This record gives sequence, structure tokens and C-alpha cells, in this order.
Amino acid sequence: MNKKLYVGNLAFKTTEDEIKAMFNEVGPVESVNFVRDFETGRARGFGFVEVESDDCSKMIAQFNGKEVNGRALVVNEARPKNDARPHRDFRR
Repeated sequence: MNKKLYVGNLAFKTTEDEIKAMFNEVGPVESVNFVRDFETGRARGFGFVEVESDDCSKMIAQFNGKEVNGRALVVNEARPKNDARPHRDFRR
């Protein structure tokens, strides 16, 4: 079974391929997805890495606080979508 890790405090120049290669050093990575701004397409500084659950705690221990491109990463287990803040509808 796979788990998702939240990866935050990413420098804007950090790429999904760079994060995937880094996490692959500890265990297989299923996917890497950075959250992007709808209008500009620019990464918003955080994303998610999907990994095998066996490697989850090892990756958190190894990469939380690790400096990448001048920024200390924040890595922890992602919360389920139903725990996320409610979506605000700005259309009126």
C-alpha cells in the first residue's frame, strides 16, 4: 500500500525530477506532484510524493529539515483529503 508525503518549503527552482531522484535513494517513488498556481502555472512551494508505506518513516527521518536549493524541507505524512480545509468558492 502506498502513502503520500507532504513536502513543503520548496524553492521555486526545485523540480519534480530532482525531488523524485532524491527520494528514490531511500525507496521507490510512485509519483511526485507539485501544487501549481492556476493562473501562472508556477509551483507554489509544496507538493506530494507517493511512496511505499514501508519507506515512509525512513524518508521523513532522512529528508525533514534537509536543505535543498537553499531551503530546509518540511516532510511529513500527508493528511487525508477529508481533513483538508474546506474549499472556498469565490464565485458570487
